Amino acid sequence: MASLPSVAVTRTPKSESEFRKYSASFLPSEKSPSVSYQRSTQLDGVSEARCLDFREALSFIREGTKVESAFYVPILQECIDKKLVSDAQKIHAHIVKTGAHKDAFLMTFLVNVYAKCGTMETARKVFDELPRRNVVSWTTLMTGYVHDSKPELAVQVFREMLEAGAYPTNYTLGTALSACSDLHSKELGKQIHGYSIKYRIEFDASIGNSLCSLYSKCGSLECAVKAFGRIRDKNVISWTTVISAWGDNGEAATGLQFFVEMLSECVEPNEFTLTSALSLCCVMQSLDIGTQIHSLTIKLGFESNLPIKNSIMYLYLKCGWIHEAKKLFDEMETISLVTWNAMIAGHARMMDFAKDDLAAHQCGTEALGIFLKLNRSGMKPDLFTFSSVLSVCSSLVALEQGEQVHAQTIKTGFLSDVVVGTALVNMYNKCGSIERASKAFVEMSIRTLISWTSMITGYAQNGQPQQALLLFEDMRLAGVRPNKITFVGVLSACSHAGMVDEALDYFQMMKNEYKITPVMDHYACLIDMFVRLGRLDEAFDFIKEMDLEPNEFIWSILIAGCRSQGKLELGFYAAEQLLNLKPKDTETYNLLLNMYLSAGKWKEVSRVRKMMKEEKLGRLKDWSWISIKDKIYSFKRNARSHAQSGEMYELLGNLHEKAKSFGYEWEESLEVTDEEEDADEEKALTSIVYHSEKLAIAFGLLNTSNAVPIRVTKSISMCRDCHNFIRIISLLSAREIIIRDSKRLHKFINGHCSCGDFGTLI
Repeated sequence: MASLPSVAVTRTPKSESEFRKYSASFLPSEKSPSVSYQRSTQLDGVSEARCLDFREALSFIREGTKVESAFYVPILQECIDKKLVSDAQKIHAHIVKTGAHKDAFLMTFLVNVYAKCGTMETARKVFDELPRRNVVSWTTLMTGYVHDSKPELAVQVFREMLEAGAYPTNYTLGTALSACSDLHSKELGKQIHGYSIKYRIEFDASIGNSLCSLYSKCGSLECAVKAFGRIRDKNVISWTTVISAWGDNGEAATGLQFFVEMLSECVEPNEFTLTSALSLCCVMQSLDIGTQIHSLTIKLGFESNLPIKNSIMYLYLKCGWIHEAKKLFDEMETISLVTWNAMIAGHARMMDFAKDDLAAHQCGTEALGIFLKLNRSGMKPDLFTFSSVLSVCSSLVALEQGEQVHAQTIKTGFLSDVVVGTALVNMYNKCGSIERASKAFVEMSIRTLISWTSMITGYAQNGQPQQALLLFEDMRLAGVRPNKITFVGVLSACSHAGMVDEALDYFQMMKNEYKITPVMDHYACLIDMFVRLGRLDEAFDFIKEMDLEPNEFIWSILIAGCRSQGKLELGFYAAEQLLNLKPKDTETYNLLLNMYLSAGKWKEVSRVRKMMKEEKLGRLKDWSWISIKDKIYSFKRNARSHAQSGEMYELLGNLHEKAKSFGYEWEESLEVTDEEEDADEEKALTSIVYHSEKLAIAFGLLNTSNAVPIRVTKSISMCRDCHNFIRIISLLSAREIIIRDSKRLHKFINGHCSCGDFGTLI
């Protein structure tokens, strides 16, 4: 952006009093819903004066009677308060007709009216026709452009003002800095900062606050804090700005420290301060401080303030206080859409922080229930509602509900929004409906990097790697620059297709052409590829050449491959490396237990079990869910409490016998389960026939028509036996079966799985 004209640093204001002479604000200190207007005219030599209400005053003007300039101001103020643009235009016409347009103050006030009513073209036209301009008129026009989300025009007006030789006030500079903040123009902001230093006004609160906000938005936290420190008389806006600055730049703890310091300085927080502090508590999941702030809001009389209640509710949801959040929600007399969205987004967010998949599933189900209540309330969802709900449907693999939301987005017109469109693509991908995901992607009028990446990843996860790579090339031709997540999808596609040379070429492209530093997920894709192809030595060599220290997932992939292909020595080495990391995941230990069991190494089995006790790891919680006709059914391992248990077990027994003719053999596996009967003895050779996903599939086969795909979500990874069995079931039943477990998507069609049968390595 161009520099400010030289006049900004060569002219000197005559005096500080002259510099501060004008106020940029036209708003009265107190507003009243009832405004009276003094009519003062000469009728037959007699002075008549009486009070008129707004409509009477407006009718009086329509008569064409000439009035004093002061008569217009309160009427125009009413137009501002009620956004009455058409009435303002009528008053404007009367002003011109009666010759009052020669009054500079009145016409400047009219600029303010149009600016605050959002009609900036008219505001600019009135400004250009002003008989003379002062700092108030310049500042008013600038402020209008900032509020109208046109900061570049505000900066242009500021430059015109300086070139005209006008002297900015602290309000003018604050407005110019706000425009720089919106533009993220640090360099131009520094020039204005220099101007404020030259004339010794950077200590002013309005300028200091704007500087603090500017530097914060531009990522210069140190400069933001320094700007705050130079403010002579810090007000609540100053403190709120610096607290937000710390939070926006990843320093939530320090932001809360400043909040405490503000209270110690006896500065009373406003609603914006409190919502900022509560958002920092959300980031840190600091329930202790959050509850204290909640108490403070009640003490200060903010208990009915909607933004604050929403912030408290969201904090409680994120910290797992579902009951308290629901209590706040139920106590609200009027529920705004923001509140509904906070509840839905809060439950969706809790799915990511839930202690296990079972708890996450419960949160997601509750979110869908809240969305249903929102629809029944008669209030219309917005794009934030739809994006949150579609995210929940993705996590739950709730395709039926997702399709209903899709239909609602079409009906309400929100499907055209890029955020909603991308969420829809992601939902269909996660539910294994790649055809509908592709259709939704093609129909998007605008595609972002996230949209492209979601579709590329979807193709890779749904067993269509060639389509993923073709789409990646289309994205590059469209001029969209890929990021590290995009390359995870690309490398995953290469892994599924066994395209070693192409994968290594893309890996080099990522590093050399796009200057992206590889992260663990990129290495995992390549190692996964070598393991799938049985090239374990190459996988191990690649691990040794990594720039990063291998994590639990890397060693787990290698162990799974070694166990499958009988390379036990390499597997034992990888197991030792994995144990050195002291993993916290029960599934990882289960993988080790099975490898040592298959090799008959009982000493190592005992060692792993001992480590699990030391790490205080719980047992595996094997749960699966299936959604049929808007109702979600859950199953646990070996469960027999369901009304159709007899039919389900009979069906599984028949399928088990039929599967034997296709070469299926039941495998034993050592597991650490959550079953009560295993409380005294963790080691148990279990009947894998009745793992939770098998029960869910049996229920689906019994309760859906032959053409309907079966979609199941599982809380942990599928074992090798279940993967082999379900693969054969898809052939026997001629059904498409989709299982999303804790590691990946498995789409079984005609005896084949989209994972490339990598699930058989587990």
